[in-house]
Amino acid sequence: MKLRFLGTGTSFGVPVIGCDCGTCRSEDPRDRRTRHSVVLEEDDRRLLVDTPPELRLQLVAADISRIDAVWYTHYHADHIHGVDDLRVFSVRGGGALPVHADARCARQLAANFRYIFDPEVRPLRGTTKPDARIHTLTPYEEVEIAEFRLLPLPVPHGPVEVLGFRCGDLGYVTDAKVLPDRTREALRGVRVLVLNALWYGKPHPTHFTVEEAVEVARELGAEETYLTHLSHRVRHADLAARLPAGIAPAYDGLVVEV
Repeated sequence: MKLRFLGTGTSFGVPVIGCDCGTCRSEDPRDRRTRHSVVLEEDDRRLLVDTPPELRLQLVAADISRIDAVWYTHYHADHIHGVDDLRVFSVRGGGALPVHADARCARQLAANFRYIFDPEVRPLRGTTKPDARIHTLTPYEEVEIAEFRLLPLPVPHGPVEVLGFRCGDLGYVTDAKVLPDRTREALRGVRVLVLNALWYGKPHPTHFTVEEAVEVARELGAEETYLTHLSHRVRHADLAARLPAGIAPAYDGLVVEV
C-alpha cells in the first residue's frame, strides 16, 4: 500500500496571501503546501481522503485519473470545498461515487452541497454535476472501502470531532489536539503514523504543535512518523533538521510505502 500526500498545509495554505516571511518566499518546493489531502493506493484501487480547494491541481500533479471512494475527516472548508472536482469521476464512472463520513459531517455535506448529494437534483440536459452518495461511518466500527479495511478513529478538534483511521500498519490523524485513550490504544503497533503539527511553541486550542506531535509519536512508537497540516511558521528544511530520528515533515507529492 502507498500513501500519497497531495496537500500538507493548513487552512491558509503556503504561501499565505500577502505574506513575505521566509517560508512564503522560500524557493524550496517542499515549502509550497496546498490544503491537506492524501490518497491510499494499492494495485489499481484509490481512496481519497478529503477534497480541499486545490483538489483539481493536486490530482493533476499526481497524475491521478480515477478514484474509487472518498473519506471525509470532517466538514471544515479546507477539507471539503473542492468537492465539485469529484464531478469528473462520477461522469466518467457512470454512477454515484461512494463518500464516507461520520453522521455530523454527512449532514453538513448534504446541507451545504445539496446539488451533489440529493439524488432528486438532476442536471439540466447537456450539463453535468458531481454524483455522490454518502455512507455514514461509526467511530471504532471497522469498515471496508474500496477493499481497504479501515477503523474510524475519532479525535477532538475544538467542538468538532474528526475521524482519523487505522488501515493495517498505517495510522492517520489530522486536525487533532489530543488522542482519546481508545484512539491511542487503537494506534499502537502501527508502522507508519501521520499526525498534524501546526507550528513550534505557542499551544493552539485545536491542533497539535510540533512538540506535542513529537511526544505522541514517541509514545506510540511507530517506525516512521510524518507531520502534516503544517503552517508557514515552519520551513521544511529547518523542521527536518530539528526533528528526532524516525519523525519527518511531509510535503506535497511525498509517497510513502506502507
